[in-house]
Amino acid sequence: MKKRVSICASALVALAAGPLLSGRQAAPGAQAPAPPSMQVVHTDDFTVDGKGSAPAWARTEWVALTPRGGGGAAATAPRSRVKLLHSPAGLYVLMDADDGRITATMKEDFLHLWTEDVFEFFLWTDERWPVYFEYEISPLGFELPILIPNFGGQFLGWRPWDYDGPRKIRKAVSVRGGAAEPGAAITGWTAEVFLPYDLLRPLQNVPPKPGTAWRANFYRVDYDGGRGASWAWAPVTGTFHDYEKFGTLVFQ
Repeated sequence: MKKRVSICASALVALAAGPLLSGRQAAPGAQAPAPPSMQVVHTDDFTVDGKGSAPAWARTEWVALTPRGGGGAAATAPRSRVKLLHSPAGLYVLMDADDGRITATMKEDFLHLWTEDVFEFFLWTDERWPVYFEYEISPLGFELPILIPNFGGQFLGWRPWDYDGPRKIRKAVSVRGGAAEPGAAITGWTAEVFLPYDLLRPLQNVPPKPGTAWRANFYRVDYDGGRGASWAWAPVTGTFHDYEKFGTLVFQ
């Protein structure tokens, strides 16, 4: 990938999480569940290997992602889950899922990764402004980090500037039960990401202090069998960009 990328508006996000991935609307008069919350445990920095091998991960619990679509989907859907840690330098994200096949072909960063198998997370650091960070990573290890201004449902993705050195995300992916290649039969995959706070500048409320709260959401998309299925931590009824329904991260 190029060491420097120019700032450019991209319509790539506008198609993300469209009708194919929409969940069911709540019944008229039904009360929406309260958004979830998660405590983010402090850690010293460590190396990510795509497997979650660092001993620090044992200090925090897995949090399940729920299938979107309602009904009995949760009972039969493959397992999808996430863990978080934070250090003075950045946020660690570990995402894991059972999967039967790698439905991913793109072999370059900053492509439309959401149209194939992918993990995603969104971080809304300051509720005063409708601007948040989105990150996507594929089972082949390619990424899409973008900043999203979202005004009244109108949003575009902006690529990072000077995306190298201390601002560069560190990430790794591992695949279980098969080869890490397009179309391979597998049993699951894991992505491990370190997001430096330096990349989020000048978003407000960064870096977090003990007690700081960010809004966030975590997603998985899978295209086995030629149709899209999706999972979420905080339930959203429209697109993945329904940021007012995000859950809350509280930093310890």
